Amino acid sequence: MKELRELTAKHPWNLMTTSADEGQFLNMLLKLINAKNTMEIGVYTGYSLLATALALPDDGKILAMDINRENYELGLPVIQKAGVAHKIEFKEGPAMPVLDKLVEDEKNHGSYDFIFVDADKDNYLNYHKRLIELVKVGGLIGYDNTLWNGSVVAPPDAPLRKYVRYYRDFVLELNKALAVDPRIEICMLPVGDGITLCRRVK
Repeated sequence: MKELRELTAKHPWNLMTTSADEGQFLNMLLKLINAKNTMEIGVYTGYSLLATALALPDDGKILAMDINRENYELGLPVIQKAGVAHKIEFKEGPAMPVLDKLVEDEKNHGSYDFIFVDADKDNYLNYHKRLIELVKVGGLIGYDNTLWNGSVVAPPDAPLRKYVRYYRDFVLELNKALAVDPRIEICMLPVGDGITLCRRVK
């Protein structure tokens, strides 16, 4: 984990990586829920992916999706060195078509123990509509960056970086929707940039 953190720190987009405390938290959480079949949307160099893969049993599976294979391949040697690459099925490209195909087949409904989303914030709600079908009752979906640099509680005229301001409304919309979704119970944690855990209850 430390090796992958250091490798990622040299990358120009290193702000996108999952924080060390969040990686440790995800690893422990996955062990506690005995997760075996998982999914990750948004991989980057694979820090949260490695945290997940290390937590799963040897026959555990992660369907990992990202629009950029190059970033994933930066971290892949470290994942291989950890002996967990065989648990990962990586798909390059947008996640939505893959999710639509999964949802079409009823045998995939309720088949995932855990799903982690750290991708395009403007699509989080679209992902949620599909993921709620795919996660099992009692399973978890984790949405990353739900505090979004603290901007979700900043006054409207607060000075924010352009990309933070652009995505803030999407994150706020997600947070409001999750709070009233009767199919889940939620827990928002101030770990990393905020992670909201959604446990499917029906």
